[in-house]
Amino acid sequence: MIQAADYKQQLETAAAFIREHNEFLVVAHIQPDGDAAGSTYGMGLLLKQLGKSFTMINEGPMPAKFDFLTGSADVVDFSAAAPSRLFGQAIVVDCSDFSRIGQVQSLLTADAQVLNLDHHATNDGFGTLQLVKPDAAAAVQIIYDLAMELGIEPTLEFGTCIYNGLLTDTGGFRYSNTTPQVMQLAASLLALGVNGAEIAERVLERLSYPQMALLQSALPTLAYAHDRRVAWLSVSLADLTATGASGEDLDGLVNYARNVEGVEVGMLFKEKAPGVIKISLRSAGLVDVAQLALSLGGGGHVRAAGCTLSGTLEEAAAKMVEEVGKLLP
Repeated sequence: MIQAADYKQQLETAAAFIREHNEFLVVAHIQPDGDAAGSTYGMGLLLKQLGKSFTMINEGPMPAKFDFLTGSADVVDFSAAAPSRLFGQAIVVDCSDFSRIGQVQSLLTADAQVLNLDHHATNDGFGTLQLVKPDAAAAVQIIYDLAMELGIEPTLEFGTCIYNGLLTDTGGFRYSNTTPQVMQLAASLLALGVNGAEIAERVLERLSYPQMALLQSALPTLAYAHDRRVAWLSVSLADLTATGASGEDLDGLVNYARNVEGVEVGMLFKEKAPGVIKISLRSAGLVDVAQLALSLGGGGHVRAAGCTLSGTLEEAAAKMVEEVGKLLP
């Protein structure tokens, strides 16, 4: 894990990189969550305050439930309208490895300078320079530190982006990554005027009709193994089509498996394409799902990670049940 002194040095180096250049590409991982969205928009606001030029982009559309964040309307959807130019400087946020930005990689010059800003313990150290703090609760926490290093006075819009990332990546300040430092930062953002209750209602409480329909179709697939210490749900392409649900409607679904009493590892299997299964993993704490995901080409955190396998939903479930079983104490 990166030590405090190293992190301070990384902050200084990252700040110098931003001061030195005037144009940046800002990108987060594919299928962005609340931290990725907050980090993208927060970084955009940071660069705007410094008078820098920047392009925010993602491989696909940003989740609609984060449209209330300032900057959401300015993010380019690569899948719909890819820029025709290349970029020599990029800031990659909330990605454990470079491949997580997807096809956006094609927009970088061969000698592009890349700032890797992340908080995943499985981060592989990609990029020209790194600003990685594995014990940070969210990437937005690091962006806030970077703003302080740059001498930027946080605005309400910036604070709202930071709060959104903190709230979602801590599960509403319920997960073990909710440290005193996280609560102190959250308190300072509330004092700035951030409406925490409204954000929580928008991103944690409210369910869309497709999301509820998807939940109704997924719950009957709930299955158990290893004396009910492992549980999982499955979502097929047919389920997504029938419910009209999108990728963002899957958010939080894995918790219905993980939250069953006695379950140590909960999993969600989503058929992304024929023969391609995306897997979300959640741990109660006894199993390091980050290392399991990493061994299968994915990554994440000790208690929340993901990976992708080839095969059918049934084959992927059988494989993961076997692998998780080997790690149960």
